[in-house]
Amino acid sequence: MALNYVWILFFLIGLVIALIKLIVFQDYEIFKKLVEGIFDASKSSVMDIALPLTGVMVFFMGLMNIGEKAGAINFLARILNPFMKRLFPEVPEKHPAMGQMVMNFSANMLGLDNAATPFGLKAMESLQTLNPNKETATNAQIMFLVLHTSGLTLIPLSIIAYRAGAGSTNPTSVFVPLMLATSVATIASIVITGMYQRLKFDRVLITWIGGISLVIFLFAWFIHSLPSQKDIPIPTLLTKETFSNVLGNIILFFIICSFIVGGYVKKVNVFDAFIEGAKQGWDLIVKIIPYLVGMLVAIRVFRESGALGAIINGITWCFGALGANSEFVPALPVAIMRPFSGGGSRGLMLDIFKEHGPDGFIGQLASTFQGSADTTFYIIALYFGSVGIKKVRYAIWAGMLADLIGVIAAVGIAYIFFK
Repeated sequence: MALNYVWILFFLIGLVIALIKLIVFQDYEIFKKLVEGIFDASKSSVMDIALPLTGVMVFFMGLMNIGEKAGAINFLARILNPFMKRLFPEVPEKHPAMGQMVMNFSANMLGLDNAATPFGLKAMESLQTLNPNKETATNAQIMFLVLHTSGLTLIPLSIIAYRAGAGSTNPTSVFVPLMLATSVATIASIVITGMYQRLKFDRVLITWIGGISLVIFLFAWFIHSLPSQKDIPIPTLLTKETFSNVLGNIILFFIICSFIVGGYVKKVNVFDAFIEGAKQGWDLIVKIIPYLVGMLVAIRVFRESGALGAIINGITWCFGALGANSEFVPALPVAIMRPFSGGGSRGLMLDIFKEHGPDGFIGQLASTFQGSADTTFYIIALYFGSVGIKKVRYAIWAGMLADLIGVIAAVGIAYIFFK
């Protein structure tokens, strides 16, 4: 599948829905709303996403260059080589992309989105050097992207912060359910993409997947065993809230310092290496802006036309007609919006907090939805756009299918934990 078809499809669906609203329902404001949405999305793509990302991108691309010259990236790749070489058989064992992907996955798991994006874009750039057809995504690039869109997160800092801001009496209650839901989505993405790519699910790969799942379960159990801050009169590190807020930032700062000190020990001209990599970060930002603007404008047209609302209403009607338990449906808009827009799904989650409260079943399920997947279409536009890939093949449907499995898992887990 080419991004061109996806882009056109969003606009055509928006046009058809808008015409129906104009002719059938006499909604004379619909096209004004669409045009205003186009201008707003064009502006926010640059002002709210690209420009704020610039400083972070420049810094971390510089840091990555130091890490590469000092050998830190290759060191990370060697540690996880038995696992990574089975997921990415096309990538040579000592290729820098292996370590860069590990850095991206690690930052995502720690809830450090700003750091994850530069690492991921650098990894995609490295994978592109192995691509014989520069406009078509390789199996390795698709596997990396689908794993990224599954949104594996061990420390959901932003979700906890939003829940606390909404007045939750227990903002960390979604910690364990969210980890379990994202783990299911990530394993599903490996299985779905691996089956399509005909990967060999040998004993080593299955052992690694099982081992990682066990580590996540043990980490979830440890977090679940910690007391909440509201139950401890004296501030301490070993509460759910404090531990969550501190751990990811400590690890990230340690990585930054270790890269810089390691570069100095390895006789690397640290500052020159930083500047060299930072320049690449600026060039990358300039390259991805057109892709971001194009895709986010198309998604905005799809949203403003009412197509997303029609999908939600249709699903609600289906559950009602079947007589199935539809108690979870009010939280479903967050799950449906999530692949298209992180900001949009966040806004829907906050609206649910206002209407149903952050600590009710619907509020906790909406929180789990928000953290159990990532913005698939945004990531595709950002990552593939950064290296000029136009033919994404099966990346979209594989990512969306993994998202769907994550949503189903989130519903089941929410009924277990919150009902």
